[in-house]
Amino acid sequence: NNWVSFHADGTVVLYPMLAPNRRLERRHDVLASLSDPAGFYIREIIDLSAHEADGRFLEGTGSLVLDRVHRIAYACLSARTDVELLAEFGHRMNYETVAFNATDEHGVPIYHTNVMMSVGSDFAVLCEEAIGAVVQREALRRKLEESGHEVIAISRAQMGAFAGNVLELSTTAGERVIALSGSAADSLDDGQRERLASRARLVIAEIPTIEQKGGGSVRCMLAEVYLPAAARPA
Repeated sequence: NNWVSFHADGTVVLYPMLAPNRRLERRHDVLASLSDPAGFYIREIIDLSAHEADGRFLEGTGSLVLDRVHRIAYACLSARTDVELLAEFGHRMNYETVAFNATDEHGVPIYHTNVMMSVGSDFAVLCEEAIGAVVQREALRRKLEESGHEVIAISRAQMGAFAGNVLELSTTAGERVIALSGSAADSLDDGQRERLASRARLVIAEIPTIEQKGGGSVRCMLAEVYLPAAARPA
């Protein structure tokens, strides 16, 4: 999900990646496969990857946690999330941007926003204690609540178990589900689990190798395809 994002108006955005070996993930054949035979419509491709030459990065929906309904992009600033590229994304995609700073227990910036927060239809999982500045923390919570999201706070320890790296999805039958890992689910207390489960069915995957060796979890493995369907010939 770091090299590409798909949008309901037919836009595809390609992103600049910090690690040179991960830049190889940008594959136009994948985009072609969505058009034919998958049947999605791609209207425009916005390619931001040239900024890699300047050492500036914005790593897709790792860097950006998108509220697609209210067109708000939340971003924790780090070496992988450049504030100027965040502004460019907001301008070109007509998104309001909310930038903030967050760190782990050692004071190191959180590398991806989707590690510490997730925004669903009417809930948000957020590690507030990672945000040191009270003004930023309160502003972020206020923005989430004003846009109709119940904030479910998690601790830094739970963030370390990838409890923030969850994603709301929809089944083909229209059922809301929340995808999360076994370690994330195990880290939640009863109240947190009940609050999430009251919103959508929890779908739990055991992925210890990805989490221990890859530095990510379930949300990092998923790229939502919001593209519209291509018009069928008459």
